[in-house]
Amino acid sequence: MKAPIAWIFIGAFFAVAIAFMVAPTAVLAVQSVYGEDGFTWQYIASLGEYRYRVAFMNSLILSVGSATIGVIAGGLIAHAVLKPGSPDWLRSAVTSFSAVAANFAGVPLAFAFISTLGSLGLLTTLLKQANIDIYGLGFSLYSLPGLMLVYSYFQVPLMVIIVTPAIQALRPSWREAADNLGASGGQYWRMVGLPVLMPSLLAGWILLFGSAFSAYATAYALTSGNIGLVTTEISNVLSGNVMASPQTGAALSVGMIVVMVGVLLLSALLSRQAARWAPRR
Repeated sequence: MKAPIAWIFIGAFFAVAIAFMVAPTAVLAVQSVYGEDGFTWQYIASLGEYRYRVAFMNSLILSVGSATIGVIAGGLIAHAVLKPGSPDWLRSAVTSFSAVAANFAGVPLAFAFISTLGSLGLLTTLLKQANIDIYGLGFSLYSLPGLMLVYSYFQVPLMVIIVTPAIQALRPSWREAADNLGASGGQYWRMVGLPVLMPSLLAGWILLFGSAFSAYATAYALTSGNIGLVTTEISNVLSGNVMASPQTGAALSVGMIVVMVGVLLLSALLSRQAARWAPRR
């Protein structure tokens, strides 16, 4: 009796996956090469235009940068609060804050940073009173580095949540054995800790990359679309009153899918290589 029930749930899973992942992707692929006059490569070829090349480049820089910051900062924070001797209240506070901050995005996040680090933000004003003009020094919240900073606000807590179970899975006996053999802290992390954590770190990086690469509301609310990103370009071609082009939007979406598939394949290759160096559990 249990087997048929299990197959029902498996079938339901595949049905949902086909309906909400496979089918929309297939529709986008067809729409990107099919126009009013039939089959055409026009919309795919349009991705080579300067504005779309810049949009993909900006999205890649933003996603790689914020994901890398998230992995490094989130990993270090998780390690700091989980190491032996850290107070329990600190672990609870960091975990609770991370759970909230990881889901704080979109327009509210953009408004919070504008109120804090905007040209007339609270922190910006306080720094000016201390004769520190961050905008005069070249910082701008409404630039690509500023957007990367905003994205890091939810990327770092998300990484803390992702990597915490992996760090907790590190056996204390491994560190004790390394200490008994005379290994330094750096040698332990280089030869034992990081190889064990690498698959989790790569998986977390992929998740953060995808989260930043597909984000739209935060970037648009913060920059009003002045910074070219793939998501904002899709919005422009779909909602434009003069030059609405659903086929170009579909082509841009297919381009995003291709980038994500390429990143996933690279991650799988790196994870396989990293697993060879990980010690046996």
